[in-house]
Amino acid sequence: MAQKFGVNDLRGVVAVTPTPALPGAGELAGRDTVDLEETDRMIRRLIADGVDGIITNGTLGEMATLTLTEWQAFTRRVSEVVSEVAPDLPLFIGATTLNTRDTVDRIRFLEDLGIQGVFLGRPMWGGLGADTMAAFYRDIADTFPDMAMVLYDNPEAFKGPIPSPVYAELATLPQVIGAKYIALTPKFAVDIAAVDGKMRLLPLESDWLATRTLYPDEALGCWSSSALCGPEPVLALRDALASGNLDAARHLTHRIDWTYEPFLARTNFPEFSKYNVTLEKLRFDEAGYINAGPARPPFLTAPEAYAEGARENGRRWRHLVDEITTTN
Repeated sequence: MAQKFGVNDLRGVVAVTPTPALPGAGELAGRDTVDLEETDRMIRRLIADGVDGIITNGTLGEMATLTLTEWQAFTRRVSEVVSEVAPDLPLFIGATTLNTRDTVDRIRFLEDLGIQGVFLGRPMWGGLGADTMAAFYRDIADTFPDMAMVLYDNPEAFKGPIPSPVYAELATLPQVIGAKYIALTPKFAVDIAAVDGKMRLLPLESDWLATRTLYPDEALGCWSSSALCGPEPVLALRDALASGNLDAARHLTHRIDWTYEPFLARTNFPEFSKYNVTLEKLRFDEAGYINAGPARPPFLTAPEAYAEGARENGRRWRHLVDEITTTN
């Protein structure tokens, strides 16, 4: 089987999903907590609404809190839906674990399902040196030569960013086609130069206009977890950028920024990262596009001010969706 996805397949809006949970998922004795019916509905709806790719099982996708059986059940259902509805959709399933061997086992499971894209952080019990980090990804690429890889570059989850020299090295691997990039910082310019067009660095949707302005040939896609609050604002931004309607793109970016004003991720990302799963679930359910359900242990609490900020973000995003759908 040849590698299915390349750099040019990573464009447009890549939605980043949670793992829907059944009532009682927060109980310590809870098992088989994945809401498979809602998973099915979520994936079908995203595809019908027009997203260009899907990433699952990062931090807000609860890779760290799912049991192996739950992850397998969720992955199997996502795979079944995509295979039925949009078999060529770029799909990247998270397979990050605490060690290389467990990750290899997870990716073998993906291969057995016919999935040809993986979303991959790195072992993070302790931070990895640059040499170890590069070797980890090389080992995965060598073991799975036909599996396209989107890197998960989250400096809080993985105790630091991917260093620019490591980006340069990994960009030479044909399996490594992109990375979910955390924010438009000065390091982004260095990393764009380091990868030299060989892989796609995906910015957050609220950074997409600025990134596209600076790097029009490279910034052809974005990632968006807010698409799970309703993808219409991000899809409208995509279409505005594609048509060169910069006034519309600026307006949409301004409105997206407005939705994020009360959300802790925008004001204090290290603090947000302590409560990421809880706050993401709250805003998804408040927006109402999907039923994300409760978070899983241990991410069961958050200060009320943080929680209300997440709910307000969900309400604002729903308002923005209404603005766009009414206008159109």
